[in-house]
Amino acid sequence: MAATLWTAADPILERAFRTTYADAKLLGPFITEGPLEPVANAVTHAAGGFAFGYLFRRFGGRGVKNGVTAALAENTLLWPLLGVFDRIHPKRRSGEWPPLVSNPRIFAQATTGHALFGVLLGLLSKRA
Repeated sequence: MAATLWTAADPILERAFRTTYADAKLLGPFITEGPLEPVANAVTHAAGGFAFGYLFRRFGGRGVKNGVTAALAENTLLWPLLGVFDRIHPKRRSGEWPPLVSNPRIFAQATTGHALFGVLLGLLSKRA
C-alpha cells in the first residue's frame, strides 16, 4: 500500500525535482513498453514495496522513524546499482532519461520518495 501511494505522488516529485525519472518506472520497461508500461511499472513497484514491507515487519520494524530509516538505508545502499541501469535501461538508452547515478536531482528525488515511503510504511505498520 505504501509503495502504491508513493507511486501516486511521483508526478509531484518529478515536477518538484525537474526530472522524468521515478523509481516506480525502473523495472516496468524491462517487461513491456508502450500502453501497458504504466501497468508494469505499478505492479513491479507495488510488489517491491510489499516485499520490503514484509521484511520490515518480519524483522521487527514498526513506526515512522524505523520506516524512514529502513527506506533511506535501502535507497543509499542500492544507489550504486543505478550505474548498471545507466548502461542497460531502455529509457537511458533512448535518451529519455539523463544519466542516473551521477545526477543529484534524481538522487534527491529518490531520497525524498523513499522518505515518503518510509513515513507511509511506518504509519501503516502502527495500524497492523
